[in-house]
Amino acid sequence: MSLTPRRRIPLHQSHARVGASPGTLNSPDGAGPTSVSAMAWGPGELVEHDDIDVAGLAELRAAHPVVWVTINGLGDLDRLVRLGDALGFHKLALEDMLNVGQRPKLDHYEVHLYGVARVPHQGEVLQTQQVSLFVDDGLLVTVFEKDSDVLDGVRERARNGRPLIRNSGVDYLLYAVTDAVVDSYFPLLERFGQSLFDMETGVLDNPRKQHIGKLYELKRDLVTLRRYAVPLRDVVEGLMKPDLDLLKPQTRTFMKDCVDHARHAADVVENQAGHVDSLIDLYMNLVNLRMNEVMKVLTVISTLFIPLSFIAGLYGMNFDPAISAWNMPELGWKFGYPYALGLMVLCSAGLVAWFYRKGWFR
Repeated sequence: MSLTPRRRIPLHQSHARVGASPGTLNSPDGAGPTSVSAMAWGPGELVEHDDIDVAGLAELRAAHPVVWVTINGLGDLDRLVRLGDALGFHKLALEDMLNVGQRPKLDHYEVHLYGVARVPHQGEVLQTQQVSLFVDDGLLVTVFEKDSDVLDGVRERARNGRPLIRNSGVDYLLYAVTDAVVDSYFPLLERFGQSLFDMETGVLDNPRKQHIGKLYELKRDLVTLRRYAVPLRDVVEGLMKPDLDLLKPQTRTFMKDCVDHARHAADVVENQAGHVDSLIDLYMNLVNLRMNEVMKVLTVISTLFIPLSFIAGLYGMNFDPAISAWNMPELGWKFGYPYALGLMVLCSAGLVAWFYRKGWFR
């Protein structure tokens, strides 16, 4: 069976040109069109805008205590720069937002907080996309490389008037968004866990070529997830730092639960990566064991034929007994042929008995 790996979708990364000054902004290659939507709410009121400009955002911030802006797509650089300047975002934060492929991290600037995470998607192959978060007084901005449904549940909670999210500040909204990002890892990890169980059963029952290919595919995906899940844990823990003075006491209680989820996700990824390595070792050991069994059978067969070949070769030398009485007198025996066959049988039986005593047939 062919072990050709399945097609991989490359990791889309964009980095500033070597030697460029800090804060140089460039849209990533292949970036999609930019859309900007907003939700804002206060006591008893929620408004939504599917497409909003800088002036509209200023009006929302003036009229509502909580404003949530969602940006999908990084293709319109001019619009993103205008929006960032109007909201007072640091140039380095905007550069990190545009240089997708960032390691999850948390940066504290003078006027706002900036965080990076990655959201996994499992289709034919594993894909991830970067999500950036800007946090300011009464404002949360989430930026995705492309459209994503990972935060749809948070939006529905706000639309349905859930009291916790509607009556709390932007700190609780930050918790809800962070929790949704962390939870997006678990369906994928559950699927990987089931795949590991199935492959472990298959490897133990009957190791086949396709198992090693699937194991390496799974290992590759888990290595990718580990690159993002482990630092994401550090990001969520960083939101709890007292010096940030970001979360209210009630929200800190919920964020502690999110920290537990992030730690659990990182631990599961680490454990599954170790499990894959163990299964690869198990597969190789079982294949080697099977090969050793085959070699043992071939060795037994070859060893049995060594004395038979010697006897057949000895009596096939065709020395003429008429010239000398010492030239194979057995050729003149009445039962010479049965004697040769019996000698072969005795030699083979003796070797089989010796192999049995040595435990080769157990």
